[in-house]
Order: sequence, then structure tokens, then C-alpha cells
Amino acid sequence: MLARSLFITLALLVATALTFGVAQEAPARDDIRVIVVTHGSAADPFWSVVKNGVDQAQLDTGVAVEYRAPDTFDMPQMAQLINAAIASAPDALVISIPDSVALGEAIEAAVAAGIAVFSINSGSDVFQELGVLRHVGQTEYEAGLGGGQEAQRLGATSGLCVNHEVGNVALDLRCEGFADGLGGPVEVLAVGTDPIEVRNAVIAAMRDESIDAVLATGPVGGIPTLDALREVGRAGDIVFGTFDLAPDLLQGAVEGDVSFLIDQQQWLQGYLGVITAVNYVQYGMLPGNEIILTGPGFVTPETAAQVIALSARGIR
Repeated sequence: MLARSLFITLALLVATALTFGVAQEAPARDDIRVIVVTHGSAADPFWSVVKNGVDQAQLDTGVAVEYRAPDTFDMPQMAQLINAAIASAPDALVISIPDSVALGEAIEAAVAAGIAVFSINSGSDVFQELGVLRHVGQTEYEAGLGGGQEAQRLGATSGLCVNHEVGNVALDLRCEGFADGLGGPVEVLAVGTDPIEVRNAVIAAMRDESIDAVLATGPVGGIPTLDALREVGRAGDIVFGTFDLAPDLLQGAVEGDVSFLIDQQQWLQGYLGVITAVNYVQYGMLPGNEIILTGPGFVTPETAAQVIALSARGIR
């Protein structure tokens, strides 16, 4: 009787294991399709590095990956791109979330459709409430806070935050953190992505000689800000920090005109966003931390030369 019971139990366990194996069989990687939708065009110097990471992940995994983005910072167009991606039924969607109000409905629709959704770059403060599985990036307020503290350490007391996408929550948080870290008055200078507009706006702002620290929220504003500071003769005398890396800004650090660069390693954001999505679709595995940090790190005049070559290759 005992032997018969053991036989029945073993048979049930084997049947269960076989059933589980069929249900949980991992899909082949060449059957997996991932769509990446961000708010940054691949032609943008920052986002081109993100796309390089996406492209490398595609090569390393062998899955089909598509990168889509609006031509400019355009939330309605980005929402349309997400909805179009949903309609094509990918296995996973990797997105940035610069504005959860504008994009929330589309993101929740993707989750409701059973698509595995991951966020990169922006959205660390809202991704969980939208049903996004993991976020890859840096926490923006803390990164700005570190920038303000570094500016204060270098002797600054009054700041200017050059924000090229006001309304992008990530960039707004950078400026907020910068103000808190500096501990003095900080004006937010709202500009666009036209370098001439940015340069002229910074030149006008520099008429206020009490400003002794400037933070740019990205290379789009950082490069023309550096040009403006040089034009008015304050480069090297004023504390100037910028988010993210670009060859011109790194060279500016080598020359002493840029005090620090806040590096979020955006190549890793593109790369790990896709890798994390693929491993989830194929194996059901997720990293233990809900936010996979890629930054912030600080590049200074003492370390800038070390990363110039990698930046020129589109990796840093």
C-alpha cells in the first residue's frame, strides 16, 4: 500500500514537472522582439549614446530591437509612438518617462496588454505606480543635489540652472536638487534645444555678476553654455557643471573651463534596459533592486582625459 502511494505521488510529481516545463519553456531569442521608445532623438548627442547601448544589447542577445523617438521633445508624439508600439504587440517595451501625466495612459495600456514594460533614464519617481517592472538610470534629485554640494564646496553661493526641457520631470528635479545642494539662490533658466538660443540666454543671464555657479541639465544646453561663458570671459572663473558627457565638455574640463560633469552612464541605460527586458521575457528573471543605478558619477578636470576616448567612440 505504501509502495503504491509512493508510486502515485511520484507519477503526479513527474506529470506536474512535465506540465510546468512545457508552460515555462523559454522562448528562443530570435523570436523575441523589444521596442525602445524614448523622448530623445538618436541624432541628439546624449541619446545617440543611449542608442549605441541599445544596439550593442541587440548584437549581444540576438533579439529584434527597434528604437523609436520623436524628432523633438514632444510628449503627444511620444504617447502616439508608445500606442503604435502596443498595437504591434512586442514582447517587451523599454521607455523613458519624462512626463508621467502625458504618458501614463499609454504606459498603463501597455501593461494591461500584457507587455513587459521597463523604463530607462527618466521616471525613477513614478515607474512603480504605472506598473513598470524595473527602472534603469539615476535618481535625478540626488544627482542634482550632489552637483549643488560640489559647487558649494568649490566656493559658489548663487546659481543658475540651464534647463533645456522645462516640464521634463527628470530635468526639473536636477535643478531642484542643485538649488538645495548649493544652499543659495538659484534661478532656473528655461531654454530650448537651439544652441544659439541657449548661448544668447546665458549671455544675458551673466549680466548678474552675483551668479558664481552654473549647472546645465545636459549637453544640449551645456555646450552652448560653455561657449557663452567663454564669450563673456567668465569661463574658468565661475563654477560650471553639466549633466552628462560630450567630447567638447570633456575637453573643456581638461582646459579648466568645466568644473565637473555628472555622468549617468547613458550607454548602460540603453544596454541594461534591453538586457533586463530580454532576460525577463526569456527566463522570467528580474534584478532584486527595482531601480538599477547607472549613476551619478562625477568627472572632474583631473579625470576627464581618461574618458575622452570612450566618449568619442559613443560609449561614455
